[in-house]
Amino acid sequence: MTGRKMIQPTNRFRNNEKSVDIGNSFWKISERNGLAGIVAELDDGILRTGMGHEFVNFSCCSYLDLDSHPKVIEGAVAALRTYGVLDHCIPRSRVQIPALLELETSLGELFAADAVSAISASAASAGLLPLIASGHVGDGIRPLMIFDKNCHVSMAQAKPVCADETEIVTCRHHDLDFIEDRCKEYARVWYICDGSDSLGGYAPVKELAALQDRYGLQVFYDDSHSVSAYGTRGIGYVRSTSPALDDRTITVTTLNKAFGTSGAAILLNGHPKETLRIIERFAGALSYSQPLNTAAVGAGLASAEIHRTNELITLQRRLQDRIALFDSRIATSQSGNTFPIRLVPMDDSRVIEAGRRVFEAGFYVSPVFFPIVARGTAGLRVMLRAGHTHQQVSELCAVLEEVGAPSATPVRPETGA
Repeated sequence: MTGRKMIQPTNRFRNNEKSVDIGNSFWKISERNGLAGIVAELDDGILRTGMGHEFVNFSCCSYLDLDSHPKVIEGAVAALRTYGVLDHCIPRSRVQIPALLELETSLGELFAADAVSAISASAASAGLLPLIASGHVGDGIRPLMIFDKNCHVSMAQAKPVCADETEIVTCRHHDLDFIEDRCKEYARVWYICDGSDSLGGYAPVKELAALQDRYGLQVFYDDSHSVSAYGTRGIGYVRSTSPALDDRTITVTTLNKAFGTSGAAILLNGHPKETLRIIERFAGALSYSQPLNTAAVGAGLASAEIHRTNELITLQRRLQDRIALFDSRIATSQSGNTFPIRLVPMDDSRVIEAGRRVFEAGFYVSPVFFPIVARGTAGLRVMLRAGHTHQQVSELCAVLEEVGAPSATPVRPETGA
C-alpha cells in the first residue's frame, strides 16, 4: 500500500467508525448475555427458545396485536387465492394488480389523505427525501433541510444523498427557536423529524404548525409508532393533532407496527397528481420492482376494515389500560402520556445485566445504548401491547423494581369538595 492514497472520511453527516466501534461493544455483550440473536417460537402469546426457556415479549411494536388477528391472517390468504400470485415483480409505474390501488384507496379514505404504498417506511423516506431536497416534491425551490438530531436512522441516513441536492443541517431535538431562525433566513425550509418517537414521546406539532403558518415551514413526519394506536380510526398523533394537514406536511408511516400488517404508507394532502407520478417514478425503491406483495395487500385491506369498527376502540382502550398500569408502578420520563413505549433509565454499566435478569425472570425488554440513544442515557425499552395481561405487566414491573428501576411515586387522593 506504500505510496497509494488513503481515504480520509469527512464525517459530515454520519460517523460509522464511532457508531460501530462503540455501539458494537454493547451488541457483543448483549449477545453474550443471551439478549440478542434470540431464536424463539411463538405459542399463544408466549415465546419459547430451543432450550425451553419461556418468556413474554415486551419488545414488540405490534401494540394492538393485529398482526395475529384472524381477519388479518385470512385477508392475506384470501388475496393470494384471488390473485394467484405472491409478488408480481414489475414496477408499479408499468403494471400493477387492482388490489394495490384498492388498498391505497382504502388507506386514503381511512387517513383522509392521498396514500401511496411502499414496501417499508425506510424505503419511503429514502426515496422521498432526495426529491424534497431537489424541490421536485414541494414547490420547486431547493430548501434548507433541517434534520432533527434524534430523527430515526431511516431518515437520518438520507442526509448524504440530500446534501448532493441542497443544504443540510442538524438541530437539537425539536429546537423550535433554531427552526424559526432558519425560517427567517431561508426562502424554503423543511424540518425532518419523528411525529412519534421510537424512544417515547411526540413532536410539538401545534408549535410547528404555527411556524408553518408564519413562515411557510414544511414538515416531514415519520409517525410510525402512533398510527393505529392513537386517534380516531387510528389516524395517529400527527393527523389527529396538526392543524397543517395540507401540502406543507408529509407523513410517512409503517403498516407493520400497530396496524399489524406489512409495508408503509406515504400520506399526502393537496399535492398535484403530477407529484404523485414523480414519486411513483423517481422515489428510489418505490419505482423499482418492489411493490407490496399480494399477501401484504390483502392483510392491509383487512386491517383497514377493523380500523373502521368499534373493535379498534376496544383495543386502543385496552392498550391505554396497560400503559396506565405500568405507569402506576415504574417512573419514566414518558409517564402519563399515551405513548406505548417506556424507557426505564439504567447506567451504561448496568443495563445489560439488568436486561439479562429480566429475561431470566421470563420477560424480554430491549437494552438500548449508543448509538440507539446518546451516550450515558442507556435504558431498558419497554413496549406495551393490548394483548399483555394485567398479571404480565404487574410481574414485569416487580422484576424491573428488583433490578433498580425507579418506582412511581404514589398519588395521594385529593381531599375536600
